[in-house]
Amino acid sequence: MKYGEVRGTPMDLAEFDEAPIDTPIIARQPRRVSLEPDKVEQGLVQLVLTVVELLRQLMQKQALRRIEAGSLAPEQVERLGDTLMRLEAQMEVLKTHFGIKDLNMDLGPLGNLVD
Repeated sequence: MKYGEVRGTPMDLAEFDEAPIDTPIIARQPRRVSLEPDKVEQGLVQLVLTVVELLRQLMQKQALRRIEAGSLAPEQVERLGDTLMRLEAQMEVLKTHFGIKDLNMDLGPLGNLVD
């Protein structure tokens, strides 16, 4: 076997495809992002808000671990809780403003982005 040489048949890759191998090639193409000019802004905002939501969830889990470990003073716990509540409220305002109902994005074979 030479460097760069690929051995195998299309059947070897069939398990990675969503459609059976006997389906026409056009029908087996992966889903593409719909680039409609009217929806670009909403899609971009949804992506940004989803990333912020993931970070908020991570911060909340980390905060709970630190609270359970007793490494935060009562004032810090209060300030942290207030900050997380404000962030969640602001996220709801932005979702309403941009008409976004759900931040969960379908990543195909990887599953959903947000639980």
